[in-house]
Amino acid sequence: MTSRVVYQGALRTTCTHLQSGSAIETDAPVDNQGKGERFSPTDLLATSLATCMLTVMGIKARDMEIDMTGLSISVQKNMLSDPRRVGSIELFATIPASLQALEEKAKQVLKRTGESCPVIKSIHPDIVVTIDWAQWA
Repeated sequence: MTSRVVYQGALRTTCTHLQSGSAIETDAPVDNQGKGERFSPTDLLATSLATCMLTVMGIKARDMEIDMTGLSISVQKNMLSDPRRVGSIELFATIPASLQALEEKAKQVLKRTGESCPVIKSIHPDIVVTIDWAQWA
């Protein structure tokens, strides 16, 4: 087992990672009868894409002896209404100064690594994913 999810009432859950015991809570979003005070399930879907990208990029960067500390990805999840589902995920990379001077080949290797992470390969093809690497242009 990976995790245990317990419904807490009031459209909230507590999710516990069984190996580590760490926990996160979710809440329904305001536009779906919740308070929007925690990540929603669809927020986690979109956010997991960025975390997966940064994780596999971090593995590749470590192999390349590149310190990727500070690289961040901002996530914009866009919903559709009929049926209610995630329609698109927009990702915006912010590149720290320490990575701006990387050789073009290294930048491309890291970008391709992120863009082929397991989560992106698991997202339904109807969900449009865009990744803005403009700071690394």
